[in-house]
Amino acid sequence: MTAPPTSATRQALVTVRVFTQRFSSTPRGARLARRLALHQLDTWGVPHGSEASDTAALLVAELAANAVTHGRVPGRDFEVTVKLLGRTLRIEVSDTRGERRPPNPGAPRPAMPPLAETGRGMLLVEALADRWEVLDRIPVGKTVVAELDLQRRRARTSL
Repeated sequence: MTAPPTSATRQALVTVRVFTQRFSSTPRGARLARRLALHQLDTWGVPHGSEASDTAALLVAELAANAVTHGRVPGRDFEVTVKLLGRTLRIEVSDTRGERRPPNPGAPRPAMPPLAETGRGMLLVEALADRWEVLDRIPVGKTVVAELDLQRRRARTSL
């Protein structure tokens, strides 16, 4: 039998909420991923229009668009996972194209022509996320992870 939780144990417990969904590797799938992720955040208490919700929308949209554009393998979907881990929001977007990886966080990027229409997506992710990384996906592919510290964002909006 387990002893009842004490006040110190209650403070250490973290509620983890997870939303995972696969989407078709199309622009419509990317748009749907953003909309469903925002709806789920709203049900978890991160309201539409808040700084955290707007930032999450941009991150999901960019990562999903990258998965559709650069990570697409015909006949394969991409997957979005949103996790609320205490005061951290973790966004994971996986695709099946492991050989085409974005540069690591903080890595120098090649110079782009001023009117180039591609190549700036991960700059947005780097600017918006508190942390991000690229992980191998087992058995095939990659997962791009972006994290937001919700406590920090709430403090900024209340000033």
